[in-house]
Amino acid sequence: MAEFTMELNDEQKEVRDWLHGFAADVIRPAAAEWDEREETPWPVIQEAAKVGIYSLDFYAQQYFDPTGLGIPMAMEELFWGDAGIALSIVGTGLAAVGVLANGTEEQIGTWIPQMYGDVNDVKVAAFCSSEPDAGSDVASMRTRAVYDEAKDEWVLNGTKTWATNGGIAGVHVVVAVVDPGLGSKGHASFIVPPGTPGLSQGQKFKKHGIRASHTAEVVLEDVRVPGSCLLGGKEKLDERLARARERAAKGGERVKNAAMATFEASRPAVGAMAVGTARAAYEEALEYARTREQFGRPIIDNQGVAFQLADMRTQIDAARLLVWRASWMAVTGRKFENAEGSMSKLFASETAKKVTAQAIQILGGNGYTREYPVERMHRDAAIYTIFEGTSEIQRLVIARTLSGLPIR
Repeated sequence: MAEFTMELNDEQKEVRDWLHGFAADVIRPAAAEWDEREETPWPVIQEAAKVGIYSLDFYAQQYFDPTGLGIPMAMEELFWGDAGIALSIVGTGLAAVGVLANGTEEQIGTWIPQMYGDVNDVKVAAFCSSEPDAGSDVASMRTRAVYDEAKDEWVLNGTKTWATNGGIAGVHVVVAVVDPGLGSKGHASFIVPPGTPGLSQGQKFKKHGIRASHTAEVVLEDVRVPGSCLLGGKEKLDERLARARERAAKGGERVKNAAMATFEASRPAVGAMAVGTARAAYEEALEYARTREQFGRPIIDNQGVAFQLADMRTQIDAARLLVWRASWMAVTGRKFENAEGSMSKLFASETAKKVTAQAIQILGGNGYTREYPVERMHRDAAIYTIFEGTSEIQRLVIARTLSGLPIR
């Protein structure tokens, strides 16, 4: 079992430098254009596929890094380049994690390769959990999945929202209610294969930030999928539901649902994304402060600026350490006994918002214009405290874990 370390090995450093080069040479030069266009940057995704970054093999290598640092290291470098484009490159990963967390070996081998496509025919995938009336309140989910035993098919009906790649994806992973009486414990995840009748894209959202990442509603109208598309299989689902019913009858312990298993696995990765955006803004502000002169000297000579930069760097490093700790704990099988995954996501997300705002302040009027990237970085950073569990939800998770009480 790997010991926790703050030092990357030679192979990890090589991968980090390779990713940094791609972010600097390919992602950054395209960032402003695709932010303005508010469209999926297919040419950049294809370039990532050509060099092997957008691929199942690369994702798997980082996911199974025994130190746990592969994924957070990769996320930080790509999001240092640009958050919107990077999310378009890694957004498929959330659907892949959904399959890895809940699927059988056969389902993993069948569906994850289809999520990425190949260099000549790049595909994306979508994870669909949130609904118009059920974001953080997963117990209020209304999308239903009903089993048609005669045909061994599941019939899905409902509307999903805030889905990255929703509607443009080949493979959709959809969380639905299979037993309404069990609340959030009565959920399951389903693969909706490419071209399945009844699935369509609803509203495409025009967003404040991460504009190069496609976000939309997904509408499901009598969508029929084979029984084999239930992640984990029906036998496993029936066993889990039976345990949940038994525990509910006894007023017993909570049971995790499919969506929560996916989010729990991805929270440190989101923290790493936030670290990348924060680091990019800090570096822009540091360089500006070194070269911008006022009253005959660089503005970094003023304590008011220098102390801000010192705080920014300290917070970024602290956020990275929390992310690395949670990632290492996850890969080595250690339980988040103090909600370390939520801690990492909470602190890194709040750090990104704060650091990008400070960067604008250091650049002054220039920072408020689109001529400088910190304006875009600040808009992008706002999403980290919202998606995959708001900061308020992370605090709730942490407080409940520490206290053992059902804090509301």
